[in-house]
Amino acid sequence: MRWRRRFKGFDRFDRELFATLAVMATASFVNLEKTIGIRFKNKDLLAQALTHRSAVRETRAIGHNERLEFLGDAVLELVTTDYLYHIGQKTEGEMTNLRSALVNRGNLSSVAMEISLGDYLFLSKGEERSGGREKDSTLSNALEALIGALYLDQGFEVASQFCSEFILTRLQSLQAAGKHVDEKSSFQEKAQETTSITPHYEVLNEVGPDHDKIFTCGVFIGDEKIAEGQGNSKQKAETAAAEAGLKAKKWIEERKISQK
Repeated sequence: MRWRRRFKGFDRFDRELFATLAVMATASFVNLEKTIGIRFKNKDLLAQALTHRSAVRETRAIGHNERLEFLGDAVLELVTTDYLYHIGQKTEGEMTNLRSALVNRGNLSSVAMEISLGDYLFLSKGEERSGGREKDSTLSNALEALIGALYLDQGFEVASQFCSEFILTRLQSLQAAGKHVDEKSSFQEKAQETTSITPHYEVLNEVGPDHDKIFTCGVFIGDEKIAEGQGNSKQKAETAAAEAGLKAKKWIEERKISQK
């Protein structure tokens, strides 16, 4: 067994980690594979996709899922862009907004919860205690890592089918909820319309460890800071700042009316 062959030369923590992952791969992973309708050839890839950075500490026994997340993000973006290109003569701006709605953290974490992905994550005790299995950032990152693992294990076609079945099918409901018009785009449109200035964002503060950092970003029109927002990524903090900016400028009601 590949799991056993790798035990040699590892310290106690490494062996315990591998033993736990081996049990997960032969038991719990079966349920996940049934849910997504795909059986992995290489269980190591699936285990790595579900291993949070906090779980591996300094060991290189199996590695965390951040590289797979990076790969999965690229696969998902390509699949989504290709899908949107072929469903009508939409403008570049329309496709950009729709893609953002489909691949943003909120939608991906919702998909992850739908397939109970959090139940299969391997986390440190500290991350577990802090509610790591329910964090939007952890869930969305794990889903992208799963897509990356599917691509390596099964090829582009299977990874594309997974994206289509579990993510792209949400497009209509996202449009109905108005989530295809993101806050940053709305704020920029209103700022340019009323001031002829394109807003910009600045990171004002960041606190916490690398795997769970909180950013504070400000949105500015020229030199004037309009509002601030927080999030566990710069993008999310900027989105929160844009939403706060829409409220501060009383542009949010106009946005809601225009969507009706």
